[in-house]
Amino acid sequence: MHIQEQIIAEVSKLFVGKSDMIERVLLAMLAGGHVLLEDIPGVGKTTLATAFSQALSLSCKRVQFTPDVMPADVTGFTMLTPGMADMAYRPGAVMCNLLLADEINRASARTQSALLEAMEENAVTVDGTTYALPKPFMVIATQNPAGSSGTQLLPESQTDRFMLRLSIGYPKLSAEMEMIRRKHGESKVSQIVQMSDAAAIMAMRDAAACVYLDESMYRYILQLCRATRTHQYIKQGVSPRCSAALTRLTQAHAFVRGRDYALPEDTAALFVDCASHRLILTAEAKKAGLTPQEVLEGLLAETAPPRLVKR
Repeated sequence: MHIQEQIIAEVSKLFVGKSDMIERVLLAMLAGGHVLLEDIPGVGKTTLATAFSQALSLSCKRVQFTPDVMPADVTGFTMLTPGMADMAYRPGAVMCNLLLADEINRASARTQSALLEAMEENAVTVDGTTYALPKPFMVIATQNPAGSSGTQLLPESQTDRFMLRLSIGYPKLSAEMEMIRRKHGESKVSQIVQMSDAAAIMAMRDAAACVYLDESMYRYILQLCRATRTHQYIKQGVSPRCSAALTRLTQAHAFVRGRDYALPEDTAALFVDCASHRLILTAEAKKAGLTPQEVLEGLLAETAPPRLVKR
């Protein structure tokens, strides 16, 4: 069993019945991206982040975003320490490997923007001094799509910085039955075996980045992304940041499958989750009741993949 499969198996001990969701979060981590979980409360978003931190031996912090959370709570601040002449930096919540930003859309726009530099540059600047974040660094942010009271809509500039938008959804009957049983038994957190660490994750990132992409694969990725900019039902297509993210996800997907080369199926498996939250649909599309996912699935079906032979 490959290390990637072992990680998924260990996380599954705590996060039950959603191995495909676990794999997608792992793919984002190996591709150096961040994940936006858009789902109702109580489906296991915090459990998923906790399980990953345990299985990968990563430092994990959780911020429950509310309107009174300040940017300094996220990035840190400087203060004068008694007995010292210089200002000392007090790290904020981002100084960790895995940050769970719970209900990010309940924070003020100013606090939301405090995450922008951290997510893009893996660093924060406080009082003119830049501080590097631990490697790897990943944000798993959550928001509840059902309730809008007291929320601040994420701007496109921040939404675009999330590599994947995922929805966990309700568990299957057997999985929910297992969850109920566990509530009355021993916690599975202590049973999770550490399968990796920060250094090993960085090594896996480097290996995933070396997965071979044929020239036709680059054209396929660009063809899909550029098609969103001219589609009749899409008012605003995806940015070049999406093209780069989809390329890295394609490599990571091939790597997790044990290949050192990418195939069209690697791109197709992640295109919708990578692009759906970056689109703005036209009024005609909304009138027709279409969702971004449906529009992208149609676009994917219309785009002929390159013919590559498995080696």
